[in-house]
Amino acid sequence: MTSLHTTSVRRRRLGVAAAAAGLIATLLTAGPAAATPDPGDAATTRGGVSASEQAEARAAIKSGEIPGVDEIVHSDNIEHVTNIPKDALQGLNTDLAFQGRYAFAGNYDGFRIFDIGNPKKPKTVAQVLCPGSQNDISVSGNLLFLSTDSSRSDNSCASTTQPATEKSSWEGMKVFDISDKRNPKYVAAVETACGSHTHTIIPERKDVYVYVSSYSPNATFPDCQPPHDGISVIKVPRKAPQDARIVNFPVLFPDGGNPGAPDNPGVSKTTGCHDITVLPSKDLAAGACMGDGLLFSIKDPANPKIIDRVQDNVNFAFWHSASFNQDADKVVFTDELGGGGAATCNDEIGPNRGADGIYDITGKGDKRKLVFRSYFKIDRPQADTEVCVAHNGSLIPVKGRDLMVQAWYQGGVSVWDFTDSSKPKEIAYFERGPVSTDAVTTAGPWSAYYYNGYIYSNDIAKGFDVLKLDDRRTDPAKRVRLPELNVQTQPEYFRH
Repeated sequence: MTSLHTTSVRRRRLGVAAAAAGLIATLLTAGPAAATPDPGDAATTRGGVSASEQAEARAAIKSGEIPGVDEIVHSDNIEHVTNIPKDALQGLNTDLAFQGRYAFAGNYDGFRIFDIGNPKKPKTVAQVLCPGSQNDISVSGNLLFLSTDSSRSDNSCASTTQPATEKSSWEGMKVFDISDKRNPKYVAAVETACGSHTHTIIPERKDVYVYVSSYSPNATFPDCQPPHDGISVIKVPRKAPQDARIVNFPVLFPDGGNPGAPDNPGVSKTTGCHDITVLPSKDLAAGACMGDGLLFSIKDPANPKIIDRVQDNVNFAFWHSASFNQDADKVVFTDELGGGGAATCNDEIGPNRGADGIYDITGKGDKRKLVFRSYFKIDRPQADTEVCVAHNGSLIPVKGRDLMVQAWYQGGVSVWDFTDSSKPKEIAYFERGPVSTDAVTTAGPWSAYYYNGYIYSNDIAKGFDVLKLDDRRTDPAKRVRLPELNVQTQPEYFRH
């Protein structure tokens, strides 16, 4: 059994407001203008902290309770293999996708392609400037999909920011041809209502279906009118991606979804979905939709059918993302308390808010139900200047166990076991100390995914990290090799 370095959790005041909302950031674009936040974005951080909070952070570092500024700490069973800093794209790093020997890394300014044939020495193959938050990214065959969820002057990669109140503004999905990894070509664009905050692909032989998640309509936005109670479904022909088009907008919340405050104080009103994960081998999808969690059938990809819906109006503020276990009898939902802009990993918030929620799937067919079992949250203390939130992760494929690696922003990378859905436990971790002790700073891993023997993490501020996990509980996963991985399109790992 590998021992973990443990620390006591001190009592801290909550350093920033813990309201659930999206991340706000200034994008570095081709022009000098600052970006207009997408409809779901709202300010959740304050730039500075009080003198007492600064002193408290410095005292915690001095005592060894938390790592020093930018200091790297990790459990004995994780090795930090390498880090590749940002280069041409200086925006926030976002999601990751994989294909063969390549990793594709999203960034608010575009995307970067790495050759990870030698994980110890990743090489940059291409950097594509194409501003448009968040640039959520997926790949399938020769196609790469990129989400734009900030209001732009047009659909080109030379676009500039433009208010969403203007009818000519554009948001939606972009499609690139990546048959030549060194020279990706922009081949298609599809405008979608309220943009594309995230997306999920369902690859088929001739076509790729894309579920577009977006939220927070506004009566003053011509292209994002309320109610916005569903998802856009795009069909992309592989041989003619330029013919990509919307084929449906299924309504997922005919009753309007979670009403939020004042009925449910502290809970986001449901006005769309934040993220969807599909398990094509089981014809299932799980939706994290602001105030609601969904389980639905995707037997007909263009016409998803709701099976069950759950809410947690006590401890969940914003249903952010979802992951199935391999047997499809559990779903892990994450709560993005603070919207990715707040210090929520502290004693003041506690272990149940801003956590993962683990649900068992019971019953069969259309009578299946999501049944809550427990919460999981990292218990390593973080400073009140560290934005810390449950974020994107993936399964670690080991037969007979439910293991997951997950990003927690400045909480770092956590590896945890939820085989017993009522008693989850962390088994490994990697993290950096605070970026600053005198200001609230957004940094840390946005995504942390296991792919072909290594963990790859896209750190918002620090760049691309490669980690190696050596533990008897996870070692069998090293024998599983995938030709492609989009985490929100979960594979059946043991077919490969």
